[in-house]
Amino acid sequence: MAQYQRIAQIIKNKPVGELIEIRGWLRTRRDSKGFSFLEVNDGSCLANIQIVADDTLANYADEILRLSTGCSVKISGLLAQSPAKGQDIEIQARRVEVVGWADPETYPLQKKRHSFEFLREIAHLRPRSNSLGAVTRVRSALSFAVHCFFNERGFCQIHTPIITTSDCEGAGEMFTVTTLDLNNLAQTNGRPDFEKDFFGRQASLTVSGQLEAEIYCQAMGNVYTFGPTFRAENSNTSRHLAEFWMIEPEMAFCDLNQDIEVAQAFIKYLVQYALDNCAEDLALFSKFVDKDLAAKLEMVVNNDFARITYSEAVDRLQHAEKLFAFPVEWGSDLQSEHERYLTEEVFKRPLIVTDYPKTIKPFYMRVNDDNKTVAAMDILVPGIGEIIGGSQREERLEVLINRIQELGLNQPDYEWYLDLRRYGSVPHAGFGLGFERIIQFVTGMANIREVIPFPRTPGSAAL
Repeated sequence: MAQYQRIAQIIKNKPVGELIEIRGWLRTRRDSKGFSFLEVNDGSCLANIQIVADDTLANYADEILRLSTGCSVKISGLLAQSPAKGQDIEIQARRVEVVGWADPETYPLQKKRHSFEFLREIAHLRPRSNSLGAVTRVRSALSFAVHCFFNERGFCQIHTPIITTSDCEGAGEMFTVTTLDLNNLAQTNGRPDFEKDFFGRQASLTVSGQLEAEIYCQAMGNVYTFGPTFRAENSNTSRHLAEFWMIEPEMAFCDLNQDIEVAQAFIKYLVQYALDNCAEDLALFSKFVDKDLAAKLEMVVNNDFARITYSEAVDRLQHAEKLFAFPVEWGSDLQSEHERYLTEEVFKRPLIVTDYPKTIKPFYMRVNDDNKTVAAMDILVPGIGEIIGGSQREERLEVLINRIQELGLNQPDYEWYLDLRRYGSVPHAGFGLGFERIIQFVTGMANIREVIPFPRTPGSAAL
């Protein structure tokens, strides 16, 4: 009996002379006199494997000659050296079984380059394209690398809630979760009566697992979360999604400088892991997406990141010989164009910006001695802008209460958070890395919609 193997295994091991079986989808069929050459891919790698099927096969005339792109097949045969240029091995078929037909008149993925916009319109088929298949493999590899990084450093993974009653960022851009009848909405004083809802109070999809992770950080030491987060932000930029994945470590007995060290090491680790384990897919992106990709990734791995304060960044931007669409002034947040200018034109490498004004940052960030800035940091990378945001958390009870009151938050909602400062508080810090943004950076993809399997954006939630 033929041994079933995936194409990636076969190409790596090249067990010539072995009887094997593969299963996959047909990319192309080319006919010669008495032969058909079938290019088959099973998603395990970018490369196809060539199948040589001759007219002695029982179903050659009535099935093999009818095969078209998209058909699923099961093939067994002898692995042999290939005389064809550009490939080392091929399979000399002994049996070709058609598992599923694909109508060549209607199948939308033919042997040509398709735009990413078109592929988004057929979200259920786009993983079969070379580019989206490569993105998926890189995403899977980096997901594994995330856990490797934290496991090697003794972090404990925490599963924080997807449904929450806490607004971590305080911006109110949250999706409400409800079982109330929207066609006959129970109201009190003109507002939805959430006491009649499933949880007895208003609940939402989480924007961050950070606050809950801090609970476990104050008991377990170093912890991390890796899960989906949601923002009801009406943004259609190439950098924003309504549903995305976040990695959020929290570290006890940790200050901002130690936080920065871990964040920088984390980015370098992920990039190096991709270089070591996704070379074939990265070569595709270097050829068709970003010709400077390889140099950019090597630059990140081999160089320390630059570092300046927010005030220094504002000063550089105000004196730049460049006209920005958004004005630069102290106290306003840096825009994507500012971040990319600093990383791509000034420092030409990743940049760490620290000590932002407290007025533009959330309540939980530790207030610096100047009472104007907080111990926060963003890591900016070329082509993307912000990829990590983090801070030392405010561990002082009275200062934290003052910040909650300054921002007009409802203090009773955060009493549990304040308890973490009342009972054995310690300095601690953490950061959040948007998983899709690191995939964007590693693949060179210009639009974040291409690096998540099912993008959710304003007005769009296919499947």
